[in-house]
Amino acid sequence: QKTNNLSIISNKKLFKLSKSIEVNNVSFSYNKGSKKIIKNINFEIAKGSKVGFMGKTGSGKSTVVDILMGLLKPTSGKILIDGKDLNLNKKDFQYFWRSSIAHVPQNIYLADCDISENIAFGISRNKIDFDRVKKSAKLACLSEFIESCPKKYSTFVGERGIKLSGGQKQRIGLARAFYKQKKIIVLDEATSALDYITESKVMDSINKLDRDITLIIIAHRLKTLEICDKIIELDNGSIIRTINGVDIK
Repeated sequence: QKTNNLSIISNKKLFKLSKSIEVNNVSFSYNKGSKKIIKNINFEIAKGSKVGFMGKTGSGKSTVVDILMGLLKPTSGKILIDGKDLNLNKKDFQYFWRSSIAHVPQNIYLADCDISENIAFGISRNKIDFDRVKKSAKLACLSEFIESCPKKYSTFVGERGIKLSGGQKQRIGLARAFYKQKKIIVLDEATSALDYITESKVMDSINKLDRDITLIIIAHRLKTLEICDKIIELDNGSIIRTINGVDIK
């Protein structure tokens, strides 16, 4: 029954970002009076831009992105989506906002089914667009590996993807994001298990996506963020510097 309800909601018109995401004086702590994980940060992400977040482990990168996606609520400050306060609006608005985002985490959940079903995750087998699956796999630099498997796209990945390497799992996660054709893509250390050459190819594919796709990338390596228009560096929950595209080298 749950699935039916979700599919009814997902058939409604999804939210489309038309201007920008604004972060105004946002702070965050898990409990009242406890240490602030994020401290009074401000920045803007324009529609169609590519924005990177970097910083040491524990600097607050993933927390900031969870706040942007509406998964965490700021302790103070506002997240404005095209001028609308994400956390003041009805739950519907938050749901549509989250539904407009393709999120690729570092550790991908894989179901015990074949590669095509994992790429078109959540779509019943008879409704999978196989052309789109193949295009998405190509963008994620996964086609060569799939074509080398005896059963190709019908290859089973095993429980939690046991038959695949870390890099192959991550590329299935990326292909899944491309398959969804969302206008906002969030990559949270989504290429960390890839070797340098494959990662460069994947980032090149991402760089060639539609101009109106807004991309948010968290990474440790500056090299991963070279395609960004802007990089925000965090340390201990504060923004310590913002690097603009021309200076990213």
